[in-house]
Amino acid sequence: MKYKLIIDKDAEEGVVVTVHTPSRLTEEIENLVLSFSGIDSITGHRDDCMRRLTFSEIECITILDRRVTAIDTDGQHYRIQERLRDLENILPTYFIRINKSTLANERRILRFDAAFSGGVDAVFRCGYREYVSRRCFAQIRRRYEGI
Repeated sequence: MKYKLIIDKDAEEGVVVTVHTPSRLTEEIENLVLSFSGIDSITGHRDDCMRRLTFSEIECITILDRRVTAIDTDGQHYRIQERLRDLENILPTYFIRINKSTLANERRILRFDAAFSGGVDAVFRCGYREYVSRRCFAQIRRRYEGI
């Protein structure tokens, strides 16, 4: 397989992939290209400071105290101005919905733990835990079984 990158400020951006047959790799490339909106970070507010949070350093985005909150890799909480459903449209495909009020960075989920109540919790690398709804867990399981 060959790879070629041409950087030309005057040319229109586009991606062309030539393959013999579609595969999981071509699906991933297509999802990556279609989900990229040109945005790779959001602004988070904490106390009196404001910080750019790149998507790769966000563990999850959830609703806490009726506010949209991003939790970073250090476990710090940042308020986000955008609505959760608006963020869902600009976030990369590795952000998955795990319940009605949480979008999780799939790459930052350490494991899924069975809770005492019969539910499932997502445990993130920073130590944060979030409930996974049954409907979302079924979709996540189908996604992993498709690998």
